[in-house]
Amino acid sequence: METGSNSDSLDKAETSNGRGNKLGSMLPKIEPFVPKKDQNHNPRELRSWAKRTGFVSHLSGETGTASSTERFDSSTGFHVGKSGRDQRAGGSSPKIEIDPVLGRTRPNMGVEIEMDSGSGSGSRQGRKTVADGNGLGEKVEERKVGLNGNGVENGNGNGKGNGVASVTPLVVEEKDEEGKGGRDVEIGMYPEGEEQGHEGGNGHHPGLKVGLRDNPGLGALIYYGLQHFLSLAGSLIFIPSVMVPAMGGTDKDTASVISTMLLVSGISTILHSYFGTRLPLVQGSSFIYLAPALVIINARDYRNLTEHKFRHIMRELQGAIIVGSIFQSILGFSGLMSLLLRLINPVVVAPTVAAVGLAFFSYGFPQAGSCIEVSVPLLLLVLICTLYLRGISIFGHRLFRIYAVPLSVTITWIYAFFLTAGGAYDYKGCSPDIPSSNILVDECRKHAYTMKHCRADASNAWRTAAWVRIPYPLQWGVPIFHFRTSLIMIIVSLVASVDSQVGTYHSASLLVSSKPPTPGVVSRGIALEGFCSLLAGIWGSGTGSTTLTENTHTINITKMASRRALVFGALFLILFSVVGKVGAILASIPLSLAAAILCFMWALVVAVGLSTLQYTQTASFRNITIVGVSLFLGLSIPTYFQQYQPESILMLPSYFVPYAAASDGPVHTINEQLDFSINALLSMSMVVTLLVAFVLDNTVPGSRDERGVYIWSCAEDVATDPSLQLDYSLPGKFSSLCCRSSCLRA
Repeated sequence: METGSNSDSLDKAETSNGRGNKLGSMLPKIEPFVPKKDQNHNPRELRSWAKRTGFVSHLSGETGTASSTERFDSSTGFHVGKSGRDQRAGGSSPKIEIDPVLGRTRPNMGVEIEMDSGSGSGSRQGRKTVADGNGLGEKVEERKVGLNGNGVENGNGNGKGNGVASVTPLVVEEKDEEGKGGRDVEIGMYPEGEEQGHEGGNGHHPGLKVGLRDNPGLGALIYYGLQHFLSLAGSLIFIPSVMVPAMGGTDKDTASVISTMLLVSGISTILHSYFGTRLPLVQGSSFIYLAPALVIINARDYRNLTEHKFRHIMRELQGAIIVGSIFQSILGFSGLMSLLLRLINPVVVAPTVAAVGLAFFSYGFPQAGSCIEVSVPLLLLVLICTLYLRGISIFGHRLFRIYAVPLSVTITWIYAFFLTAGGAYDYKGCSPDIPSSNILVDECRKHAYTMKHCRADASNAWRTAAWVRIPYPLQWGVPIFHFRTSLIMIIVSLVASVDSQVGTYHSASLLVSSKPPTPGVVSRGIALEGFCSLLAGIWGSGTGSTTLTENTHTINITKMASRRALVFGALFLILFSVVGKVGAILASIPLSLAAAILCFMWALVVAVGLSTLQYTQTASFRNITIVGVSLFLGLSIPTYFQQYQPESILMLPSYFVPYAAASDGPVHTINEQLDFSINALLSMSMVVTLLVAFVLDNTVPGSRDERGVYIWSCAEDVATDPSLQLDYSLPGKFSSLCCRSSCLRA
């Protein structure tokens, strides 16, 4: 290897312009590669040419074969070194693009090297000190600018574009070796955003411990999978604690519904990991379906039932969920979702998702306040773990931040056991096992509410649940179909699609992949969510299945994005669902504890929803007006509909009154079922907020940058970026069976 000539040429290039302001002169002139035989490139010839021209050189004194840190890329014919990883992870080296065949520098394709002049929105930046001949240094800033489909710089907050140049052919990295004066020049060639550390390239995104296609080993997969589901425990298990008692169900029914939810969530997550968007997103019972379920449960026709109330209402919910899920599947498979993508932007998504959490403010603390000595310590503990102890690392893991919910619930539950065992809720002559309706002594009737909500042993789910119980389809009976409830779930499934498609899919893709999915992939994910909701309706979980909004928060905390790990976690979820005692333990959590942790979960949903405004110009008067008006009317209009129910105020607990407007609302037409549906829909905050925000955002003028229009990948990206295909394409033979135009492209 002609080390000396290369070193001289580099030195001349560095000093030819005084202080070396032009980094392009740092490279020697490179002769083009001409193969000796008219056939495929010989790796040895390529290696020899790379050494001779300086493409792969170790100028610090090492000569001979290429470094062991490099590997030969058979698809490109060049050695790929570690420098690519370091460059993307830290962004600390200037990048110069070189045509590998012509041997000349290429025009700048979205990569710009300039003097340090400040930071720009939506860009990734790095700084490097380039030494000059006098031993001085100057800072050079590297800025990668996103391009949209037309090659125009994308200046909005997405930080991602439909980049026309998805491959960075060559990266020249220059690094000093602890003052020795030597430099290593290494060239990397790989698709932009694809990591190198694993065989075949596993798409390890910067900042993640485990990438989307990584396989860290069986033990790590099990650990990360369980970790992901444990961090979402609040969303997965506490919805039945609210619904089943309101439906007149027993503790045993609550345990059965929890087991059913675990089973459906596990199956749905596995299906989504293989046939949906293939992003590491947990599917489960969402809070989006909780509000309409409570509206149906508290309607006059159902709250007056006496016999088999729980089973009848569950069958009614099953029928409505099945109809709504079929509509959602049609929306995805038909491609209509791709059309809606053009009309739904962050200004619509942010207030809609926030309204999902705000809708439960009348239930949250009023229910948690039934036992303040237990619920308040739980709220304080979960806030301390998530906010004050979030930076503490134990054995390299931020346990307080990742396991804030299960850790806080466990500690507070143990505290409640001590209070119960110590006699804090023992009243003379009163038994917690006797239902309040059967209590004859007035003194005991006064304490029945406290005993039910505070005692850690108030539930008899553990005593009545079987060790093994396999949830099966139609376990509650044949679903009941009514137009009024079906129409409600159709609209709610549309809200769930909006939340998933742009709120969660887009945010999660920016965390785990180099680019967002195509509209076709989004449609595929929505269609599969509809199918999973169909399974939830058939099994009878009480709510539909959708992508949990808290997923992005979990991925950001745990830095775990492996879909393999999620599949392992889902398998454990299915295993736990058939062990009846697991559901019984979860059903035994006091209702005040469940309400307290739900206060935190609903607040987190509000925060995650509003965080999507980062993709817009938040200082824009247009945007803040639309968001403010949407949220205010989304809370105020339902309150107007909820006041037309004088009978409900006398019959229902105060925290259920807002969900009883379907039967007594102000809308009266010639069709009673239509009246029921309209009154129910307009009494739900998320529906009103979505309607107002959608109309305003699509009628009020505003630029693309101001509105923060979501940028999705396009068909050209799929053809030019192999990592995009590996991230989102269907596995194995399913990819060839599925038409590419409907499964991968817009």
